[in-house]
Amino acid sequence: MNPKTVRYIIKRLILAVFTVWVVITLTFFIMHAVPGGPFQSEKAVSPAAQAALEAKYGLDKPLMTQYVTYLTDVIQFRFGPSLKQRGRMVIDIIGDGLKTSAKLGVIAAFLALIIGVVLGAVAALRRNTVLDRVIMIITTAFVSMPSFIMGSLLLVAFAIKIHLFPANGSTAAGLVLPVITLMLYPMSYITRLTRSSMLDVLGQDYIRTAKAKGVSRSRIIFGHALKNALTPVITYFGPMLAYIVTGSLVVEQIFAVPGIGRAFVQSIINRDYTLIMGTTIVLATFIVIMNLVSDILYKVADPRVNLE
Repeated sequence: MNPKTVRYIIKRLILAVFTVWVVITLTFFIMHAVPGGPFQSEKAVSPAAQAALEAKYGLDKPLMTQYVTYLTDVIQFRFGPSLKQRGRMVIDIIGDGLKTSAKLGVIAAFLALIIGVVLGAVAALRRNTVLDRVIMIITTAFVSMPSFIMGSLLLVAFAIKIHLFPANGSTAAGLVLPVITLMLYPMSYITRLTRSSMLDVLGQDYIRTAKAKGVSRSRIIFGHALKNALTPVITYFGPMLAYIVTGSLVVEQIFAVPGIGRAFVQSIINRDYTLIMGTTIVLATFIVIMNLVSDILYKVADPRVNLE
């Protein structure tokens, strides 16, 4: 591996660790600055019982002491027990949620990639035709519509009105609508990205040279144009996958999907400090890793790129 690439990866890894530390620090102090606590919503909890609970979980200690203790535990991959889901460890709750969210996100991401690239290539090759205009109008509509509105419309239309899919996302059939909801925006963005990149590549000199030499149309499209047009898509795919997995909070709430997004929302509502911190660390780390992987893949796809 090129020494410059190795230095770049090491530098990015250091920056990634620093980014995660900043996220942990900000989340910790903002969370503790909000009035209230995780046990104040408990019914019929006496001041003595509340003090005992706070002492049990270390919430009675000075804030900086709690912060240092938590950082030490995080370095050892210990997130502690949930303050609201008694008897369950945070790492187990996150693991159970990630099984569903990861499956949901990966399926949606690859469907968005495949369909988006196909539609974008078709729109570029049929530029200024009726098909091109239809694809652009549909993708513009999907890009403009927030996921919670699209999810609600799909839920009403296909789960409530015609009963084609279940409204609850706890079954395999129930994951169809959440997958479609998560897929539509990135699919539309990839379609438009592929179309613009493909049009730019088709206008390059080496494409005209290949045509002049009599190279077949299929080889020009798949061997030259589409291959080079996918470079921006590769750059977008890593952050897109992280966005789908970590940004499915509202969608999981709408369809009652037992994923990490729903667990994160519930932890905020319940002021479950340890679960909030654990999910924040996992989601932030995943986003940082996918951005790093995306940059490296960009270099692999286009060797001309210098990683600085």
